[in-house]
Amino acid sequence: MKSKIALQSLALASLSSIALPSIAAQAEPLSTETQNAFFAQIAAHCGQAFAGKVVSGDTADSPFSGKSLIMHVRECSDTELKIPFHVGDDHSRTWVLTKTQQGLKLKHDHRHQDGSEDAVTMYGGDTMNDGTVLKQSFPIDRESIDNFVKNGLTQSITNVWHMEITPTTFSYQLTRENRNFKVDFDLTQPVALPPKPWGHDSLAGPIIGLMLL
Repeated sequence: MKSKIALQSLALASLSSIALPSIAAQAEPLSTETQNAFFAQIAAHCGQAFAGKVVSGDTADSPFSGKSLIMHVRECSDTELKIPFHVGDDHSRTWVLTKTQQGLKLKHDHRHQDGSEDAVTMYGGDTMNDGTVLKQSFPIDRESIDNFVKNGLTQSITNVWHMEITPTTFSYQLTRENRNFKVDFDLTQPVALPPKPWGHDSLAGPIIGLMLL
């Protein structure tokens, strides 16, 4: 009996000496090396604003014609970028790019002029693969599909959003069947900073921001 107890004690001592991997070590990486490089390229422009122009030819893009288009890499952390997209006097939308355990997530934060959330807000999707250091794509997620259906926007349930960056150009694109919207921003010529996006300052008024759905 004593021999058996001694063997059990020895086994327990051996197990206790084994270094178990930490929880952090077991966790999935926060995005991938490729996605981190893509994220870093945008973050390098933090604090700057750039003018853009529509380069797609859809007739649905007419609401953007003749208006100044400004993107502002306004808020930056190691895991999240907030990029307001200003269309003329419409300051309703902010792109929110976030690192996740699975990759990158893109959401669209839409506000009314008084700062309150629109019924259709925080829609977007997650990357499905590594993408490249130049381009990432974000197919629509289930939460956004449900929101679109609830609000009668069934034409948008197959949306895929894309972001692309080179040393000279940042591009934002929305694609689905019979829809292709794309804006190119000139990164070589920073412009004056636009006003704060709605929801960051409390502004009175009932104006509702133009959506890109």
